[in-house]
Amino acid sequence: MGKISENPKKGRLLKAFTRLFLITLGAITAGFALNCFLAPNDVIDGGIIGISMILSHVTKFNLGLIIVILNTPFIILAFKKMGAKFVFLTAYANIVLALALNFFNSYKVTNDILLATVFGGIILGAGVGLILKNEASLDGTEILSLLISKKFGMSVGEFIMSLNLFIYLVAGKVFGWESAMYSILTYFIASKVIDVVMEGLNSSKSVRIISDEAGTIGNALIEKLDISVTYLKGIGGYTGQDKDLIYCVISRLEMPKMLEIIKDIDPKAFVSIVDVHETYGGRFRKG
Repeated sequence: MGKISENPKKGRLLKAFTRLFLITLGAITAGFALNCFLAPNDVIDGGIIGISMILSHVTKFNLGLIIVILNTPFIILAFKKMGAKFVFLTAYANIVLALALNFFNSYKVTNDILLATVFGGIILGAGVGLILKNEASLDGTEILSLLISKKFGMSVGEFIMSLNLFIYLVAGKVFGWESAMYSILTYFIASKVIDVVMEGLNSSKSVRIISDEAGTIGNALIEKLDISVTYLKGIGGYTGQDKDLIYCVISRLEMPKMLEIIKDIDPKAFVSIVDVHETYGGRFRKG
């Protein structure tokens, strides 16, 4: 009985340790990108980190400490909405980032601003993505956006975009407009890398097919693509007649072949395709 009760506890401890390790790795990676690629070349990130980089440049105050100070109010505000676990992990990530920024303080990888922008954005995005994937955050901007957007009727995306536009305008005045444009490029690259880290490289597609030849199409997909399909029942809005819908999830590489199969059987079939970021469970195959 004792051994059975210990296993779940060990599993939770291992999961917590792994999460802390990945957050630590992400924060160190982000600190490396900021202090070894971006800051030395007057290129900034968006959000609170971007504001901190501008303030550090103007005041010569420690960047890591400014980030912690500016993020602290938003971390506290997040307690009620996001919970104690998120607050603890976010505070931990910010502290590790501050330490990493001080550790990498005197090391500059390249003087080429384009290389610094591209590789800094990639490395920063990888670090931030690791942190976000493990239920923490380095930047209080999204927390602030959740609070402000409701009061002013803005979406979270609109608020973040407006704030970053203001930050890059200020960066243009402080660092020059070329640096501001490189900063926007860094932000774009980092955001794309964050998406890859969060969602993975495997881009799956969720497909719904409406056709009078649903059975034939479904059998052909099972036979030729070796995938599982599910039949759903529907009713035509205009005709009121029963319709069979096919639902399946396939990889991006299988998409052209699937469309070819459908077109050969029923050129008038209606096909709806949606990106799927994560799937769980087995992919059932015939046999």
